[in-house]
Amino acid sequence: MKKFLAFFSYIFHPIFIPVYATLFYFLIANSFFYKHEIYLTFIQVLILTVLLPLSLFYLLRSLGFLKSNMNESKERRLPLAIYSLLLLALIKYSLSIVVIPELYYYFLGTLISTVVALALLLTGHKASLHMIAISSFTLFIISISAYYHIRFLNVIAFFIICSGLVASSRLQAKNNSVGEVILGTLIGIIPQVGLWFLWLLPSV
Repeated sequence: MKKFLAFFSYIFHPIFIPVYATLFYFLIANSFFYKHEIYLTFIQVLILTVLLPLSLFYLLRSLGFLKSNMNESKERRLPLAIYSLLLLALIKYSLSIVVIPELYYYFLGTLISTVVALALLLTGHKASLHMIAISSFTLFIISISAYYHIRFLNVIAFFIICSGLVASSRLQAKNNSVGEVILGTLIGIIPQVGLWFLWLLPSV
């Protein structure tokens, strides 16, 4: 059971979720874009949310700034600050609010969640980054379902279950407390729902 839950914690690691969201979006909306537009956007997301953060993580570890896998609150501050800047660059230079509003607002919500998590760390409070990531992704799927009027009930139910399994994994491994799991879930959900008023609700 422990290995089963750990699998979900790994596969839904926060660093992979933006790539999953991008793939899901283009799987649904690929007919509205040229192939080169899809490839270019995906590569930019991959570089700025996976490859660069991973490279910087190992660089910081080699330089001695990080001594663990970011389980300690103090060690999360610099990586989260860097990740926030990378998300800001992605939103400002790679994603157009006119061409790809769905992805633009998803990543804006992710940026807000990341900044909130960083601000809480600076005040001595820790939120589950895993729950922030998977809950924001689940809300993004719900958003796309409403925006394109496509029923994704099975997919949504699947990711709600996965969210529960990820939460259980974090609790069983004692990487997060119940409060941190709940806080992470709220930080992931609230910005995505709040941004619905800017792009989703007016179009429904």
